Amino acid sequence: MVEADCAAVAGVRVSGWRSAYRGLLPDAYLDAMSVEADAELRREHLARAGERVAHLVAERGGEVAGWAAFGPDRAPGAGPGDAELYALYVRPDVVGAGVGRALTDDVVARAAGLGFTELSLWVLEGNARARRFYARAGFVPDGAREPWEVGGTTVTEVRYVRSL
Repeated sequence: MVEADCAAVAGVRVSGWRSAYRGLLPDAYLDAMSVEADAELRREHLARAGERVAHLVAERGGEVAGWAAFGPDRAPGAGPGDAELYALYVRPDVVGAGVGRALTDDVVARAAGLGFTELSLWVLEGNARARRFYARAGFVPDGAREPWEVGGTTVTEVRYVRSL
């Protein structure tokens, strides 16, 4: 990912949130999301990314179709071999077309290449589609659960992990 991708990535992220989290998060929160504001956040995150943080885009037909970001695990007590998949979003019109799987495979390969030995991620407990996707990609829930407050609503995230 390069800075010129940030607006397109923000569009993928916002449309991905609205599609994946409708019914799980408050509609008002999802509807208020701004592609422009998110693009600025993507630029900031990209500018601050260290050498072990990667932002990846997948293109389809010359357009950004998906985005993933990973780096060192942010959990307290995480070791130097622990990575975290911070985000994985695909344009709703290409869900099921292999874009998410290609990004996941690339994340796994790149994380292993950077010396990470385990990859974790957090997913909304109620997001059955994403949980099935991650299970097919070799991730398993490890029993960790965390509350997450979004738009005045508290939801539960569960952690999935896989060895690299």
